[in-house]
Amino acid sequence: MLSWANALLYLASAGCAWRLLPKRFPPVSTVRRYFYAWRNAGVFEVMNTLLVMNLREIEGREASPSAGIIDSQSVKTTESGGPSGYDAGKKVKGRKRHIPTDTSGFLISILVHTADIQDRDGAVLNRICQRFPWLRHIFADGGYAGDNLTRALAGEGHWVIEIIKRSFDQAKVFEVLPRRWAVERTFAWLGRCRRLAKDWEATIASSTAWAMIASIRMLIRRTTRYCYA
Repeated sequence: MLSWANALLYLASAGCAWRLLPKRFPPVSTVRRYFYAWRNAGVFEVMNTLLVMNLREIEGREASPSAGIIDSQSVKTTESGGPSGYDAGKKVKGRKRHIPTDTSGFLISILVHTADIQDRDGAVLNRICQRFPWLRHIFADGGYAGDNLTRALAGEGHWVIEIIKRSFDQAKVFEVLPRRWAVERTFAWLGRCRRLAKDWEATIASSTAWAMIASIRMLIRRTTRYCYA
């Protein structure tokens, strides 16, 4: 099992096509079969959750976070097809990735949808209530302001959505924003996997799975660093 799992990590990092998988790995048909089986069973999400909880405990914190940060990223799709839309704000035709993280930037979950859906309409928070029951305080940007997100969380207990805006919205200068910098760093971590440079997948499910694999890769490397420190 380790060999085909390494093959998936290689594909995520290198961003190459299935048929370009090096010969030292198992046959492409085997690796692809395991990928789709684990994707459909939700195994990648479970692995990511367990790795996040384990890493938080290694760092001396509670396994379940109580606060997190959420942000979105619009990426272009390719000729592979599948659902896509146009993000007029960022002028990108493709899909949007919503990622909530803990305050250290560890990925908690992800929601992928067409880029034409606004941030407050596509938030992923109500999907993680059962997995992280203590998460109740969320830092976000202005895109998540409004009543739609509040209504989506109405039946999930008391939530605090803290909107963090720039000091000068019109300023064309770089500004490190409190809390929000952690989720931006997470996008940079995930971006080290070339598979995520664009959304190459024909389905939302596969797009979500590869983002999870990229997070798993980062969490494994971070955990290993502590083990050999």
